[in-house]
Amino acid sequence: MALDDLLLEVLRCPETRATLTLADEALLARLNAAIAAGTLRNRGGETVSEPIDGALVREPGDIAYPIRDEIPEMLIDSGLPLGQLG
Repeated sequence: MALDDLLLEVLRCPETRATLTLADEALLARLNAAIAAGTLRNRGGETVSEPIDGALVREPGDIAYPIRDEIPEMLIDSGLPLGQLG
């Protein structure tokens, strides 16, 4: 998953305006495993059912915003609380 470096510098968390980093492959695999198991919920309370291509993780590492088809979903309710991964 390649995201333009300039875009990554400009994007911020829509809730806190914190910086974002691209999720590594290990985290992406854990997120997609939770999606496949039907256990991952977004901040809007919906169960996430479609796998993601990548994610942007906000500082301090508590929320990830999914990326699908190279488009980051930068909505507060789309955020994935990482604490639920265990």
